[in-house]
Amino acid sequence: MTCKGCGRNLPFISKRIGYCVDCLRRDIGGALEVARQIHIEARGRFNLPGEVPKDPQGVQCRYCGNACKIPLGGLGFCGAKANKNGKLTHLFGEKRNGKLQWYYDPLPTNCVAHWVCPGCSGAGYPDYSYAPQAEYGYKNLAIFYCSCTFHCLFCQNWHYLETLRLGEGAVSADELAAQVGEDTACICFFGGDPSSQILHALAVSYEALRMSEGKILRICWETNGSLSRSLLEQVIHLSMISGGIVKFDLKAWNRNLHRALCGVDNRITLSNFHYAAHFISERTQIPLLVASTLLIPGYVDAQEVRELAGFIASCDPRIPYSLLAFYPQYLLDDLPPTPRSWAMECLEAAKDAGLRNVHLGNAHLLW
Repeated sequence: MTCKGCGRNLPFISKRIGYCVDCLRRDIGGALEVARQIHIEARGRFNLPGEVPKDPQGVQCRYCGNACKIPLGGLGFCGAKANKNGKLTHLFGEKRNGKLQWYYDPLPTNCVAHWVCPGCSGAGYPDYSYAPQAEYGYKNLAIFYCSCTFHCLFCQNWHYLETLRLGEGAVSADELAAQVGEDTACICFFGGDPSSQILHALAVSYEALRMSEGKILRICWETNGSLSRSLLEQVIHLSMISGGIVKFDLKAWNRNLHRALCGVDNRITLSNFHYAAHFISERTQIPLLVASTLLIPGYVDAQEVRELAGFIASCDPRIPYSLLAFYPQYLLDDLPPTPRSWAMECLEAAKDAGLRNVHLGNAHLLW
């Protein structure tokens, strides 16, 4: 396809975007405005604000890096917060209720950090794992939040937007914590993103750990890392004491590219990742922090991975990094799965940047 910005004929350009990665990085030919309109139109179908609201007279939300200023009667970018009568309102009841889906996932499972996590590898045994290898016979309580602080054009779980729009799936923190049974070895919060309903996730975590005192129950997170610093501190603490892992999904390095693909900036995510890395040495049996990046053909290339890996290595070269094969979904469903040659180039770039533990995930999707 021919790029609308530079005129080059390239194999991997989304027809919806129409611009190559270089034009998005440098905002050539109005590339970012085109991407912006894609986000606005797509989010409008789900009755969500097209952009992060910044109404000068709006109510301030500080739960994540978007720092929405929500207009009277309006919603925050995540769709989980609103301005009702001039007050910030948690639509699902703050700690009381969360809009989510949950299920049991038998261990070992396809965790982003499976090759280093206690449930799948036995890391941290016997303090944080029931078995010296994989925890066969145990399960993970998987909690999927149906809201997000980003809007990724390539979202692999975009169907949560329908649930958010239809108002389904409210579950109380106490009810969810009570689902932890004798064979539950870990809880993983993901989505969407737990950042958007973080108070509920924290309430579930504290109650579940209280009910499971004296037993192994790891608290893990898969997140875009955009939550506020004070809340991140609690997330880190819960994972640290329980043997869990905080898994940051680093979407892209270049700020323009990140904005084009995800609708928002990545500054807070990178700052939070750097902060979390300071705690790695406090628990060496299990990595506290794991990073991952989805390898989107044509967009998240070796240059992006090299920059991200260099940043991760500058925080701590021991941090595990998983490169994930892409499958066409949502608004980038016109791209192919990640080519093997693309993945291998990215894998080498990550290693060359100084990381000691790089992994290629979802390899069955490569072609």
